[in-house]
Amino acid sequence: MTDRYVILDRDGTINVDSDTFVKSPEEWQPLPGSLDAIALLSHHGFKVVVISNQSGVARGLFDLATLEAIHAKMKQLVIDAGGEIETIYFCPHGPDDACDCRKPKDGLFRRFAADYRADLSKIYAVGDSFRDLQAAETAGAKPILVKTGKGLKTMQDHPELYCPIFDTLYDAANFIVTQS
Repeated sequence: MTDRYVILDRDGTINVDSDTFVKSPEEWQPLPGSLDAIALLSHHGFKVVVISNQSGVARGLFDLATLEAIHAKMKQLVIDAGGEIETIYFCPHGPDDACDCRKPKDGLFRRFAADYRADLSKIYAVGDSFRDLQAAETAGAKPILVKTGKGLKTMQDHPELYCPIFDTLYDAANFIVTQS
């Protein structure tokens, strides 16, 4: 059996988002049910991959060591809930940088697919913003929107959305495990 993956956005999908950025481990707070959602996916044999824009690095709001500490807290809380995060890909660039990894571009999706020899057409990608959905679609993955974070605004700004939409990451995880 080949490995099964799920791609998750971080801010607004797994944890509480902030217009002023999540700048420290203390500021990183999981959304209700999100850790249980990752545990559910893990228990059903999915490997969870996080793909996240982290322009706070480029903006000088936090450094890579702080970002690593934030991710270490997230991974530990997921482990404590009975789940696992396989790997984390992040874009440290700002909106005006000419990179290929900042969502809505699909560079990190393609990098993950190459690193893990993963078929993106079989992988759900869950996020709360339109750029998450765009990156997933461009990469050939299956986008899912959650209403947490920027999700409700995304729905309001893009009434033409075509993808599955769920209230929370836990609801999306339940859908994913029933589809497999």
